[in-house]
Amino acid sequence: MTTALPRSRDDKLTLAEICTDLKISRSTFYDWRAKGRAPRCIKLPNGDLRIRRSDYEHWLNDREDRA
Repeated sequence: MTTALPRSRDDKLTLAEICTDLKISRSTFYDWRAKGRAPRCIKLPNGDLRIRRSDYEHWLNDREDRA
C-alpha cells in the first residue's frame, strides 16, 4: 500500500515518500544527494531527512525534459 503525498506546499515529505513517488531505492537517493543532484533536504536532530513539498516540486520541474 503506497502512501499519498501530503497536499500542502508547506508539508515536509519523508525520504520514504520521496523514494516511493520516484520509484527509486534509498541508496539511489543518498547517491544523488552525495552528488548534489537530490532535492534540498532538512536534516532533523535524529538524522532523519525531510523535504519540503515546494522544494520537491521545484526540483522535479527543473528536471522536466523540454524537448
